[in-house]
Amino acid sequence: MEAMREIELKGHIIDSFLLPKIFDKVMDMNGEFEILQFEIGRQKTDTSFARLMIKGKDKKHLENIISELHRLGAQLPEAEDVVVATAPKDRVVPKGFYSTTNHPTYVKIAGEWKRVQDQKMDSMIVIRGNVPSCVTLGHIRKGDRVVVGKSGVRIVPPERPRGHTIFEFMGGQVSSERPSQSLIKQIAEEIMEVKANGGKLVIVGGPAIIHTGGQQALAEMIRNGYVDALLAGNALAVHDIEYNLYGTSLGMDLNTVELAPEGHKHHIYAISEITRAGSIREAVEKGVLTGGIMYECIKNDVPYVLAGSIRDDGPLPDVITDSMAAQDMMREQLKDADIVLMMATMLHSIASGNCLPSDVRTICVDINPATVTKLMDRGSAQAIGVVTDVGTFLPWLAEELMALKKSRPEACICIKNENPIKK
Repeated sequence: MEAMREIELKGHIIDSFLLPKIFDKVMDMNGEFEILQFEIGRQKTDTSFARLMIKGKDKKHLENIISELHRLGAQLPEAEDVVVATAPKDRVVPKGFYSTTNHPTYVKIAGEWKRVQDQKMDSMIVIRGNVPSCVTLGHIRKGDRVVVGKSGVRIVPPERPRGHTIFEFMGGQVSSERPSQSLIKQIAEEIMEVKANGGKLVIVGGPAIIHTGGQQALAEMIRNGYVDALLAGNALAVHDIEYNLYGTSLGMDLNTVELAPEGHKHHIYAISEITRAGSIREAVEKGVLTGGIMYECIKNDVPYVLAGSIRDDGPLPDVITDSMAAQDMMREQLKDADIVLMMATMLHSIASGNCLPSDVRTICVDINPATVTKLMDRGSAQAIGVVTDVGTFLPWLAEELMALKKSRPEACICIKNENPIKK
């Protein structure tokens, strides 16, 4: 091994699995390591420190290893100021640009470490007015000062929580068992605690919420002030509105589980009626739409983003057909989210997950285990994966939230008061 360089690890590096990950990565890449200094915290709250010498076959091999270790949270002791280069034109990055992770990141500017704003994965760090922020490729503009290389960049991976939490740290566990009432009660308690402290809950949902009978439960959660934003596609809104207007979802009567006469036309009629009214809001104001998820969003001023796809019918006038514009609006609604509940929609859930920092608590619910696994693999440090029918999960969750609200009214100070709607 001809090339070598020191790295440092700080924090809860043992129980947060950082140290073994570093060892594994070095060995997987055919490098070598030597522990130069190791100070272990004696108590649960104490941090640890390690200084390692990393060795590679040559300079390029070592650089590749260091690059991977840096993304895991290793720090270079001789930290210099961050290096920037100018973007040559719109949506073009300088050679050697730094690609972000979803972990909290700091950059050193004029000797001062500054937190990177709007943290998300697969973005660039752009410094504007000495403020570093994550910027996606589509928003890079000619002349932007883009961070290149790793000098002056520090990643701080999330650490295992000191207390008990149902959000398994780095566990990536997915249960294929039917969720017990105790698990859903714990999820309800987490949501209640976040809302009682003025936190933000974002729902990411698919049309199966309607097909499986979860519509009324989600509408109730919105009406009772638990939901701060809804991210979905054309389908969820269309079938929610279809159910309110015709009592069907995709033409199926949800009470008899039989196809209604001419039911295959109902979703087209639903789109047409909303378009005739002008928008979902205008349909509510004109009395065309009288209940359901979208109705409660309008009545309770809950913002929603309906992102279109290539297979949409219609779509509804509220649907954003420009995918880049939809991304921007989703990112705006996901800012400062404390909990994101993703249900029965792989594409919208993955898109939302890519916009989130790694420390946001995430709940993934889907009937397909592969979908839940894919969502959890995006790198969240605190996530629960539940393999179940969303039509079972949602009513149970709404029931637990209502029970908690009755038993602990003092915990509901920051939750909007119930707003009964005249049907």
